[in-house]
Amino acid sequence: MGSAQSALNFGAGPAKLPREVLEEVQKEFLSYQDSGMSLIEMSHRGKEYTKINKDSQAVIRELLNVPDNYKILLMQGGGCGAFAAVAMNLLNRTGTADYAVTGTWSDKAAKEASKYGNVNLVFPKANKPGSIPPQNTWKMNPNASYVYYCDNETVDGVAFHYIPETNGVPLVTDMSSSIMTKKLDISKFGCIIAGAQKNIGPAGVVVVIVREDLLGNPMKCCPSVMDFTYIAKENSVHNTPATFSVYVMEKVLQWIKKNGGLEAMEKLAIEKSSLLYNAMVESNGFYTCPIDEDVRSRMNVPFRVGGGNEKLEELFLVESEKVKMYQLKGHRSVGGIRASLYNAVSLDDVKLLVKFMKEFQAQHGPK
Repeated sequence: MGSAQSALNFGAGPAKLPREVLEEVQKEFLSYQDSGMSLIEMSHRGKEYTKINKDSQAVIRELLNVPDNYKILLMQGGGCGAFAAVAMNLLNRTGTADYAVTGTWSDKAAKEASKYGNVNLVFPKANKPGSIPPQNTWKMNPNASYVYYCDNETVDGVAFHYIPETNGVPLVTDMSSSIMTKKLDISKFGCIIAGAQKNIGPAGVVVVIVREDLLGNPMKCCPSVMDFTYIAKENSVHNTPATFSVYVMEKVLQWIKKNGGLEAMEKLAIEKSSLLYNAMVESNGFYTCPIDEDVRSRMNVPFRVGGGNEKLEELFLVESEKVKMYQLKGHRSVGGIRASLYNAVSLDDVKLLVKFMKEFQAQHGPK
């Protein structure tokens, strides 16, 4: 693993993208389709970007099997912008919303929404990190404008492996770190938000999938750049969009399609994450995962080394970078180690990580 080309990126986002996509982008960068201009220099209302915008929405609709009564929006502002946008577009119906707070990002989303209306936490914030209370214990408001949850908590490594039941209340989910990694019944959702910079593209674009009956009632304070109704009407070209980000995203989505679609991505996600979790079990406690088994993420795998020995964890990071394994440091709020296993991370990448973990344990573990 001596060359720069063989660096292994386990970062949580911005994250690894398929190498063949990057090579294609590199090839086209100076002269898009032999135009003599880079795409980043072209008008967002020209025929080139108009086609990219159309094709991006079409491949999202195809891969996720999005029904005709849903709009696909390509927005800016990242996940944090989308937290506010969800509230400003959907809270108006009753002025209150239910939030399931299972980690860092759903907590931030709930706090953002509380600026615009009443937020009901359907269960107390977990005393025990790394768990999700059973849904039959949730205290839900039947008059809520929507029920919100984060499908996969990137920081905390907690994931839903089911779609919550809401008894007819629109369901909203943040799928920033799990979009395009599994098959979904889109009809169960009122709205899906997803920052691209994990599985489907570079930072700068947020995919929003929203059911048409939820449009048309934004708060008066909602800026036009966050107004789902207006963005849908303008076909995601209200102002200058993140043209380069959308261009790369469309290529990544085509790569997913070419490589077996969501069925293949899901199978690979299960295989990669199982390999890593099993390595922890086989380590006899040298590597430990603090997350309950039934809610462990397939995308973001946090673990501790030597029972949370910080010096050992620092050494793990130093030694891993020597063999060109990067961005394995856990989020600053939780510490430890975190390996993100997004679509572009190969099974061979994970096998090399597991091999390194075993070698590190043999050298630094109890004798």
